[in-house]
Amino acid sequence: MASVAIIDYGVGNLRSVEKAFRAGGVDAHVSSDEGVLRAAERLVLPGVGAFRACMEALGARGFDRLVRERVAEGTPLLGVCVGMQMLFEESEEFGVTRGLGFLRGRVRHFPENLRVPQVGWNQVAWRKAHPLASGVGDGTFFYFVHSFYCDAGDDAAVVGETEYGLTYASVVARGNVCGVQFHPEKSQAAGLRLLNNFAESGGVHAG
Repeated sequence: MASVAIIDYGVGNLRSVEKAFRAGGVDAHVSSDEGVLRAAERLVLPGVGAFRACMEALGARGFDRLVRERVAEGTPLLGVCVGMQMLFEESEEFGVTRGLGFLRGRVRHFPENLRVPQVGWNQVAWRKAHPLASGVGDGTFFYFVHSFYCDAGDDAAVVGETEYGLTYASVVARGNVCGVQFHPEKSQAAGLRLLNNFAESGGVHAG
């Protein structure tokens, strides 16, 4: 199985993600070492808290440039929670903040009539077959914690959807870039299977 580096750019405790990968036999390491991040066969971009703070922290370390360069080289990248949101063009959280721009679309706040954050278990309906979803049934529950959702501008990039007052993209993928809005490391067997799928395939379609 491929080596996985979880990008440590100073936001949140990432050891639970590392442990979840390792539970499936994956060689995974949390690292802020540029050499390690450039050598890894897979990269994971986590995110906790506010979109703007995450983007600023990523940029302050020069890791926004590193991520773009590695994606351009073909390295598979998985964004998790706010990390998935950062894959998009921009977020409206605390004003407009630019994202990494790998995927078309905008991160928006849930409607005012909904309780936010959405915390707890919710289902993912698969829109299409994809390596990330291998062995994970349609309607499987995953664990979510978020107040903003991804309004994808490219329907073809939406792999899975979730309903919470509206239907939004909860799993996305285009080329070697993919993301999940939920926390796979908190989602028991289904989450561990998805992480293993990423480690095995990189979330990239064969051919």
